[in-house]
Amino acid sequence: MQLREAGYIGLVGYMYSLTLCGVFTSEESMKSFVLLHMALILWYGLFNDAGASRVDPHSPVSLVVERLPGSAKDTAAAQDKWLLINLQSTKEFSSHMLNRDTWANDAVSQTISTNFIFWQVYDDTTEGQKVCTYYKLVSIPVVLVIDPITGQKMRSWNGMVEPERLLEDLLPFMDGGPKDHHVSLSHKRPRESSFAQPQKTKADLVSDAPVVADKTGEEDEEILHAIAASMESIKDKSGSGSQDEDVNLTNPEEITCQDKKPSYPPLPEEPKGDKTLLCRVGVRLPDGRRVQRNFFHTDPIQLLWSFCCSQLTEAETKAFRLTQAIPGASKTLDYDSKLSFEESGLANSMISVTWE
Repeated sequence: MQLREAGYIGLVGYMYSLTLCGVFTSEESMKSFVLLHMALILWYGLFNDAGASRVDPHSPVSLVVERLPGSAKDTAAAQDKWLLINLQSTKEFSSHMLNRDTWANDAVSQTISTNFIFWQVYDDTTEGQKVCTYYKLVSIPVVLVIDPITGQKMRSWNGMVEPERLLEDLLPFMDGGPKDHHVSLSHKRPRESSFAQPQKTKADLVSDAPVVADKTGEEDEEILHAIAASMESIKDKSGSGSQDEDVNLTNPEEITCQDKKPSYPPLPEEPKGDKTLLCRVGVRLPDGRRVQRNFFHTDPIQLLWSFCCSQLTEAETKAFRLTQAIPGASKTLDYDSKLSFEESGLANSMISVTWE
């Protein structure tokens, strides 16, 4: 028996007992009671039949763009995005925590909706059981990053995953989409030509060099003297040329101003308080470290350079550039832009720092 039918039967019995007790003083009060409880039964039972999706008040409805695994996989492949699967369980409280704390996080929501195709399914459904069997999952809840082209599992997290950790771990998948990943794999495994010639050793080169006959004739001695004289003249010319080049390289007029220390606006204290006024930006540094910081939506994006400079000791003398990771491409940020984090679209995004 389905939950809706059981709820209706229970409602009738409950109303009958209340009527006998004289709780309903008028027909209007009875109608209001019936309508309210029917709405509750419909809400909790409509999506709880066998094989259907569950309704969680904190469920990331805005993120779940595909309900069927086939269509989600095809959509991800067509858009060149990674497929992010969240397998949930109604019996695990950590599933509810994921919905309440992680998927409801603004930075996580914006990052996933921009860079991934998200699909959430429960383990007691037909499709959920297929996912469990195919990827041999034991612990639930679990979050998976799937290659939509091959179906390969690229990364997984078990249990509750904090928003900050998830954002950091998803950063490598934001540098490029599945197609870029397969292109890079093909470049890492170049096929060696069967016709490639082995490199010659120094001994081979010496053996291939023309052998000068050891002659003591007067004619041969003159030829050797002529060769020696020509070699001396070549050395003299090359030596004078290198001196001229050294002079040119040390000419102060041609020294660039790249060694000048860039001046960035002072970095204020990290803001805290109302989350609706704040945005969080993640940064991947050249040494592989990943840092995050809060900014106001209205702050100028120049503060991002100030923050990166404070994290890099080499930035005192070396110039760097910032790029926003976009699947299949990258966007170089312009320091001279006068836009704010909200206007530029950098709010709740991931940024990569590279040396010039």
